[in-house]
Amino acid sequence: MRSILKDERTLARCHIAKMLLSQSETPHISFHTPGHKVNDLDITELSYSDNLSSPKGCIRAAQEDIAAILGAKQSFILTDGSTSGVYSMLKAAFDGGVKRVAAPLLSHKSFFNGCALLGLAPVLFEAPQGSIPLPVRLEDAEAALSGADALFLTSPDYYGNIPDLPAIAALCQRQGKPLLIDGAHGGHLHFTPALYAGTYADLWVDGVHKSLPALTQGAVVSAKTQAWGEKLKTAVDFFRTSSPSYPIMASVEYAVKYPRNLQLETLVHTLFSDCSCVRVSEDWTKLLLFVKNGFLVAKGLESVGVYPEFSDENLVCFYLSPATSAEELNGLKEAIRRLEERGETLDKKTLERAPAPQKLQNIAGKECEWIPLAGAAGRISAGFCGLFPPCLPLVFLGERIEEEKIARLQSATGVFGIENDKILVVKE
Repeated sequence: MRSILKDERTLARCHIAKMLLSQSETPHISFHTPGHKVNDLDITELSYSDNLSSPKGCIRAAQEDIAAILGAKQSFILTDGSTSGVYSMLKAAFDGGVKRVAAPLLSHKSFFNGCALLGLAPVLFEAPQGSIPLPVRLEDAEAALSGADALFLTSPDYYGNIPDLPAIAALCQRQGKPLLIDGAHGGHLHFTPALYAGTYADLWVDGVHKSLPALTQGAVVSAKTQAWGEKLKTAVDFFRTSSPSYPIMASVEYAVKYPRNLQLETLVHTLFSDCSCVRVSEDWTKLLLFVKNGFLVAKGLESVGVYPEFSDENLVCFYLSPATSAEELNGLKEAIRRLEERGETLDKKTLERAPAPQKLQNIAGKECEWIPLAGAAGRISAGFCGLFPPCLPLVFLGERIEEEKIARLQSATGVFGIENDKILVVKE
């Protein structure tokens, strides 16, 4: 943790980290949890450390500062990742009278799990599909919202797409329906309010650890108004752990207060904007490299110590943050140049449009079975499966499974919804 909290000017403004660092210098014999008994900033709720469930001291001050920075009425630190924030938003919406939630088909699995847990009905709509998923269109969101009580979006998504948030927010306001945004990959965008989820949403989550210098699982969920804040506070208590990590909490406050790296943002555009095989979107932290075989290119890069976020058939995705160094970025540009020389890249403009998802069948009450993935073509999926990361469904519940998707799942380094090379399908 000490190696992460290395910006002294930022650290000087952080309530939780200062408490931990000051106490770590005093004698401390542990007869409390955690069981490792090492006083290395990893403590529990003690007389001096405040309590996340009922903050009155440094944690309360940290959350108030975070809310002010993010433009929220109330913000709540999470040590369980954005997933618990998505659950909390959905629970707050449910407690506010929402029964049906419109959302793009390509939403994180936590949205589908949260709806199932709370008894919310998803009203799903498709986003345009190119070589990668494209931003949600206003007309699609409007059509789905007509049959729902709230709208749930992901912004930015895992590919750096940001929908027309001003128009979508205005749509929700006209209809008097709340807008919920999964901003798991957009915590850094509070520096640019025009692109930031919190500028437009009633409820939103920032996965701070994804794009800011925080420890893994560090996140923040926020509410725009006092009324939503009270509902969100109750909801957070349902899903947030009662044993939160103090190092994670301290890193969340530190990350939200971390300064913007304009020099790096400029360098990203300078290095890659004219590169025919790389897409730099509005969200500068996500670089998409288009290649002939994403899985093989990713493995080749790893062999020389370069680890991308994820890969797919014709794509390798690299995630940056304000803590990325200019030296590392220049090294990545050189690695991509070598791939271009070997003819392994593709022009981002030449890739064909992907086929639209099939119509999903209702499989409620049907018996299911696990079968080998290799022989699942033509069968109806009884669950969600996909590449991990980015943890978006590739095969949907109720979809007839295609050979092409089986091949992608078999080629991928990481997947979800597959167990021992088997997939859950409806029994014939």
